Amino acid sequence: MGTDIYGCIEVRDPNADEDWYDWEPWRRCMDLHPLLEKGEYEAFALLFGVRNYRRWEPLAGQRGLPVDVSAAMRADFEEAERVDAATHGPTWVSWAELARLDLTASPAGLRGVVVLSGPHPHPHLESWFWVGEQWDSEELVQRMGPHVAGRSPAELPYGEWTVGTTPVTYRPFTIGDAIGPGTGWEHVFAVMAALAARFGDDGVRLVVYFD
Repeated sequence: MGTDIYGCIEVRDPNADEDWYDWEPWRRCMDLHPLLEKGEYEAFALLFGVRNYRRWEPLAGQRGLPVDVSAAMRADFEEAERVDAATHGPTWVSWAELARLDLTASPAGLRGVVVLSGPHPHPHLESWFWVGEQWDSEELVQRMGPHVAGRSPAELPYGEWTVGTTPVTYRPFTIGDAIGPGTGWEHVFAVMAALAARFGDDGVRLVVYFD
């Protein structure tokens, strides 16, 4: 079963702390879709700890719904829970936290990724293998070719080569690869950044859940 993400961007009213303010401090501003058509699991893992098979340290995992979540977002989540038992992982992250991310950094403990392209005429059918301090399997080392033998991931230079008819790429993997330009997340972040100019970095947040 695949995992999908749902949620919205919320903003906090600048007057919410005033004595005369009687409304919700946070209100739903814009849905995550259609800003993000399809989220990839690498982003889910890095941001929210969902589908986190590599055990990366997530930015905002397992927080639950904010205690002051907007009524509209709470109603959406509770309705999703009612109709779908697979609904899980509610959490949230502020624009202040997202804006501090270094997109050029790699997740802790990750050396890179090995990409094996599919056979001709289907090179787009890629297989990805995450690489830590040691190779995960002898089978992967063999598929990468004889010049890899005896070298650790740290000793093998990044690059591209061919084993038989299979193109092989060994390269770094950064946070930007998961949530940077070209992933779809840049649209979400652009809207949040624009809203932050009005509501402040801590006055804009993304509230999400999964199924």
